[in-house]
Amino acid sequence: MLLFRSLLRRIHDLSPVRMIFLFYFLAAIISTILLALPIAHQQGVQLAFIDIIFTAISALSVTGLSTITVADTLSTPGIIILAIIMQFGAVGVMAIGTFIWIILGKKIGLKERRLIMTDQNQTTFEGMVRLIKQIFLVLLTIELLGFLILGTYYLQYFPTTAEAYLNGFFSTISAITNGGFDITGESLIPFQQDYFVQFIHILLIIFGAIGFPVLIEVKDFLFSKYDKRKFMRFSLFTKLTTVTFLFLVVIGSISIYLFDMKGFFADKSWHEIIFYSLFQSVTTRSGGLSTMDVSQLSEQNNLFMSFLMFIGASPSSAGGGIRTTTFALVVIFIITYARGGNSIRIFRREVHEQDLMKAVTVTLMAIMVVFGSLLLISIVEPFTITEILFEVTSAFGTVGLSMGITSELTTFSKIFLMALMFIGRVGIITFLFMFKNNKQNGKYHYPKERIIIG
Repeated sequence: MLLFRSLLRRIHDLSPVRMIFLFYFLAAIISTILLALPIAHQQGVQLAFIDIIFTAISALSVTGLSTITVADTLSTPGIIILAIIMQFGAVGVMAIGTFIWIILGKKIGLKERRLIMTDQNQTTFEGMVRLIKQIFLVLLTIELLGFLILGTYYLQYFPTTAEAYLNGFFSTISAITNGGFDITGESLIPFQQDYFVQFIHILLIIFGAIGFPVLIEVKDFLFSKYDKRKFMRFSLFTKLTTVTFLFLVVIGSISIYLFDMKGFFADKSWHEIIFYSLFQSVTTRSGGLSTMDVSQLSEQNNLFMSFLMFIGASPSSAGGGIRTTTFALVVIFIITYARGGNSIRIFRREVHEQDLMKAVTVTLMAIMVVFGSLLLISIVEPFTITEILFEVTSAFGTVGLSMGITSELTTFSKIFLMALMFIGRVGIITFLFMFKNNKQNGKYHYPKERIIIG
């Protein structure tokens, strides 16, 4: 009993970041146990433990990389369990916990608000409970609409109503959580000529990747009264996120086409070119679903898509990577510095120096993590550098696209990819703060000295 109390005390004294990591670790254990249950598997299917835990981590981090074929491995209860894990991972463990506390009528204290702030990558305590309520309201509304639209539309593709709506349910969850799993066995390749299915999935992936605060602000703007709407102002975060997100989607679509205009796209019609390139650009934001076999694209295209996956989705979304705002700040900083500027100005606002420092730190740390992983995995795997880089950036960006080598990787590489998926989901900053020293620095300073740079 004393040991248990001592353990609880030690957990209570953990920093918010370390407690978040602990919660995700416990969620990973529970997810693994649920997917290991016999009821979750089809009759006669035997799974290795490493494949079960890999699938659990991939679902919890809403990545979608998989060493199994979901359609041939999991039963209907297993598919529903997988969808629940993805939902859990998309909104974050603290969001789920807070939602349960709200339903039970419990008071959300200061410590809980700090945990929510850390989990949702926010910078202030203000409005944390409202944020969680709004996230669930927006997310569940979109999911319900997606489920009804896709489930009803799938009636023409599947023999039974139950099968059609099961596919509609799973497709919606997989797309909006940016989970990237599928139960067709071929991702969205069976619907490569059905532009309605692709369009709905594109919208769902964007809703899941653009950031929950953006969706909430847009919802508040659309549903507010006209006289109040005139005085509403979108935050700098929403403006920067939306512009960067759309820029990456447009440039990504054009570049994906140009890199393979004489290859994969050579014999395609104009509408096939638009939807193939657009869908691949959107899915690299963190979606993971695909309407084609990406191994058919040129090596240059796969390298470019690896770069897009490295950037990933927006902060406070279901996606991973360095995040769109990080990429935008680093690019703007480089341009500003090259022009001799001293401060970064965006949309008539100056960016806080601490945010810029975070952006540069995240980018440099992410490059080191990805390069180190690429180097170590390439030592033990027989695949090309491009194939391994594609797998590594897909894991870090929690995207889930693959050139078909995931199931053939060694246990060592799978463990590395699981770590990358986890880091990509919680974010580099949160990961770094795991090692933060809580001791206060001294109030003295050493003499400063210049260092030659460049």
